Amino acid sequence: MSLPRLIPEFAPQSGVMLTWPHPDSDWRDCLDDIEPVYLQMTRAISRHEQVLVICHDDPHILQVSAALKQAGATSGSIRCVTARTNDTWIRDYGPLSVAGSNGTWLLDFIFDGWGGKHESCYDNQVTQLLFDARVFTASGLVQHSLVLEGGAIDSDGYGTLLTTTRCLLESARNPGKDKVALEACFHEQLGIERTLWLDHGRLPGDDTDGHVDMLARFCTPHDIAYLQCTNPNDAYYEELAAMEQQLQEFIAHDGIPYTLHPLPMPRAVCSDSGERLPASYANFLIINQAVLVPVYNDPADRQALDVLQRCFPEREIIAINCLPLIQQYGSLHCATMQLPAGVL
Repeated sequence: MSLPRLIPEFAPQSGVMLTWPHPDSDWRDCLDDIEPVYLQMTRAISRHEQVLVICHDDPHILQVSAALKQAGATSGSIRCVTARTNDTWIRDYGPLSVAGSNGTWLLDFIFDGWGGKHESCYDNQVTQLLFDARVFTASGLVQHSLVLEGGAIDSDGYGTLLTTTRCLLESARNPGKDKVALEACFHEQLGIERTLWLDHGRLPGDDTDGHVDMLARFCTPHDIAYLQCTNPNDAYYEELAAMEQQLQEFIAHDGIPYTLHPLPMPRAVCSDSGERLPASYANFLIINQAVLVPVYNDPADRQALDVLQRCFPEREIIAINCLPLIQQYGSLHCATMQLPAGVL
């Protein structure tokens, strides 16, 4: 029997999941600031495919639906469902999707709040709850005991996984599992034939321990867009320069060197307490016929949009203001999870 194959983000999609901010999440004190970002994301995605919006309860559905209608979102492409959640970072507790000989299957890995840093008991149950409620039309759901976050990995669709050693080997996630053990799990559960480990790229302010979706992303099986720092005085410089060198040494699944597309570094974005936040243009979301790109009211925004337009010449490039989103240490890709064709 052939192994399942992790479906890449640039494959055809049936929709995108997101969890709407609510008063019981970390957004409780800044809902007026963050809701416009979610309205903008949902409006943009709904023009191209379905949006599955997770709301906290029935009154929350009414509130969110009214806001979306007022914002002019494409209502026929939006479905609101209820599930209790701790927070909104659906990228890390939503399902991963694999294609097999018997259809498209969802995989539900353990989410432990990034190594126990944050409460996650409700988030960890969301995928199973929605599957039991028949929200998904996938062939089935398989639960795994491995701790694995969607933002920690990226796939080329040809059996290659891109990830970081700092995140996946962090001791609080899967104690006792080394690269060999993890690669065996990836092979069996995701159909991965080889794993490209990035050993550098630490971003101050990133509490995920180095998610790859803040650093480097597959645009096609032969193209990688990555965060580049050209200022030697920047705190990110040494780590990102070392990461860049490692990317230059990687080759694609067919033995051809990758074409690398450097994304600029925005100016430092800091919290109210002065802590630097992990603002990155690599945290973009690929959808049908479009790519949503986080922007930060920065002179480098335009350059980042132009780079990604060259990476995705046949897709519309849509800028999303993510300054409010980055205040909670994540950006656009972290707040969304794509669902491939055959899942919704």
